[in-house]
Amino acid sequence: MQNYIAKNEQTRAQESTNAIERLYIGMRHLFNRGYYKPMGVSGETLREALLILRPEIYGSINEDKVELNGLLYVLDRLPEGIEECRFVNLTSEEGYKNAHFEVIIPKKRRRNCYRVDEDQMNIEITRGRSEIYDILTHLTFMYMESEKIRKQIQQEDDLCFTRDWNKLVKFAVQKTLSDKDRDIAMAHLANILGRSFNEIIEVYDKFASPQNPDRFIYVIYGLGKLSLEEVTEKNKREITFSPVLRERIGHHIHSSFWAYQIKKRIHNLNLFERPLHIISSNMHSVMNSLFAKEAFGVEYANKTDMEIYELLSNDQSKDLRNTVKSYALKHGMVMLADSSSSHINVQLFDTSKIAHLPTYNDPKSPVILVMDYAFGEQAFEAMDELLKPYKAPNETLFYMNVVSVSIMGKAGILQGGKGDLMIPTAHILEGTSGNYPFKNELSLKDFEGTDIDCYEGSMVTVLGTSLQNRDLLQFFHDSTWKVIGLEMEGAHYQKAIQAASKIRKSIIENIQVRYAYYASDNPLETGSTLASGGLGTSGVKPTYTITKKIIEQILETS
Repeated sequence: MQNYIAKNEQTRAQESTNAIERLYIGMRHLFNRGYYKPMGVSGETLREALLILRPEIYGSINEDKVELNGLLYVLDRLPEGIEECRFVNLTSEEGYKNAHFEVIIPKKRRRNCYRVDEDQMNIEITRGRSEIYDILTHLTFMYMESEKIRKQIQQEDDLCFTRDWNKLVKFAVQKTLSDKDRDIAMAHLANILGRSFNEIIEVYDKFASPQNPDRFIYVIYGLGKLSLEEVTEKNKREITFSPVLRERIGHHIHSSFWAYQIKKRIHNLNLFERPLHIISSNMHSVMNSLFAKEAFGVEYANKTDMEIYELLSNDQSKDLRNTVKSYALKHGMVMLADSSSSHINVQLFDTSKIAHLPTYNDPKSPVILVMDYAFGEQAFEAMDELLKPYKAPNETLFYMNVVSVSIMGKAGILQGGKGDLMIPTAHILEGTSGNYPFKNELSLKDFEGTDIDCYEGSMVTVLGTSLQNRDLLQFFHDSTWKVIGLEMEGAHYQKAIQAASKIRKSIIENIQVRYAYYASDNPLETGSTLASGGLGTSGVKPTYTITKKIIEQILETS
């Protein structure tokens, strides 16, 4: 019996793997083709694969009721108003920012989007193929949920709709709603979505935007309206890929310019020969770790470091964060705002100018380069370009003295829970035979006594976090791979580091690498996926624990 269960679980994991492969092959084909109709025959492969896969993040995708948490997760990562657009056009950076279109930036994804007219939304792709896959997967899910709405509101003769829908349409054209109108609208939404009134109340405000507190009504109305029009009026929804995007993708255009600007600035600051330590991280933890205490002085002397970091992470602490940033800029930090559309800002820290560090006034002290998070395959492009030598205007080549590369980020954990730490010993690239073992300068021993649970082992670099399901992840965890977590960039970073150090010889061969992640979710636990919400302030301790350990090791080796 046990053998049968194990075999059955393995079969489901294999089905999931095949579904992911079909999804990516399908998306690649559609991209090369240049356009497709997501609810037509051309989009059928993606829809079927998603239904077989049943990703945890999309919840009840296989049920008749509309998946509210999954829809919220997707819409937070797509431009506001996309549910109203019949045409979605994926473009490269092609000059739309120079027109009079309003730039729309999704709540939880840094990408520029433009509402061209009432029917079309343009989304700029500057971060590589992973961004395309991410968007297409989210759009496929959104359109599938819109079909559920249509089936609930359309009656047998096709042109007659339910009373709930007719009532919702009236509320959707009103500019403002009274509290009573809002309650009535939610009652009709509950019937349309197959959810209880309490469930609608719980999620209603989560969909709201500052400009539109009743956005949930307009989202459901927009999704239902376009789905109805596709069936009753044959107005097909369509996704297109601009010719310029199809020509540019995979050529490192944005990453190349991004890396050149950084190396040019380092060269102009006469820091090229100094030991350089690269950290992939957020834009606050290294800066706060180095400067927060000194920036506040005696005012917060009675607070612990972690209490200060929690205070700085509070949404209402903008002035305090500006105080730290202003102090840092006067004491050795240089900001390099991205101008390449890579959406990767950079900070440089000259430790010889930081008075409270032991490296102060030392002409050989290290320089720390902090780069903001890359996205999926973009991590390879960015790191690959950054580690190449700098060609000065006079054609002279300058090789950077890169001593270490440290990666600190969020990941899904497969044992343990939110806020725990993962220390990888290897990265396995999902969907390929690629695997990247390495010597991690960080270990479990470094985090003893921190009161944070910590795990060590292999991690899988997935093609997309939104495509993982319980069966596949359970297989990764229980098999001889013994995977402890999943993320999207590790293997791509390591591939670039190994190419630069072992093959191209543009950096030293024995470069030190550090990888550490804190758990943003546990996709094997119901209610603990990314769609259930973020870490909040509970992510402060693991973030700064990792950051301070990385800085400590950098200063020890200098």
